[in-house]
Amino acid sequence: MWFFKKKETQKDSEENKMKYLIVGLGNPGEKYTDTRHNIGFKVLDAFAEASDAVFEHKRYADVAKVKFKGRIFVLVKPMTYMNLSGKAVDYWMKKEKTDTANTLIIVDDLALPFGTIRLKKNGGDGGHNGLKDIIAVLGHQNFNRLRFGIGDSFHKGTQVDYVLSEWNDNEKKILPERIKKMIGAVKNFGTIGIERTMNYFNNKYDFDAELKKLSAKNDKSD
Repeated sequence: MWFFKKKETQKDSEENKMKYLIVGLGNPGEKYTDTRHNIGFKVLDAFAEASDAVFEHKRYADVAKVKFKGRIFVLVKPMTYMNLSGKAVDYWMKKEKTDTANTLIIVDDLALPFGTIRLKKNGGDGGHNGLKDIIAVLGHQNFNRLRFGIGDSFHKGTQVDYVLSEWNDNEKKILPERIKKMIGAVKNFGTIGIERTMNYFNNKYDFDAELKKLSAKNDKSD
């Protein structure tokens, strides 16, 4: 009996190594859906849709599971509001038995130009309330994060309004391609590891140049 139990535990441990918790930060509710602060939700929604996965409302979060190349990606959208994201992250890490090495937080970043993607193993909160709460609840900052640049085109004192505003028209044109890129980064994180994924995705991104290319492409197709 003891031997059977030990074998079962070892099997569970091996399965957990192939499981990845992907947390997209955002705020629940329609009024936040297309805001800059909700890029984490937007990426996970697109990932689930492309994989025919459906989110279910569970404790502290909406959750979906996607299988890809032998891995299981547990997609988590905290329903606790941004400032209390830590509660959902902590609960689902324990629930799914994933450690920090297999956990990735998708978050918006004012310090990066629009469209820029950056993977990072750890670091401070950078003034982001969602990350701040996760660090406070977990008691450390040694978790992976996938940051999406939203730029800093706002006047002093209007940061909150900026992150809670919707994307402008030019950003909306580029966003679908960037979201596909983010999904690619998530898949690579689970299949080839964060170090190699960083090498592939942590590159410079020229928003204006890409916008011109897109406009030229559209003009040609017309």
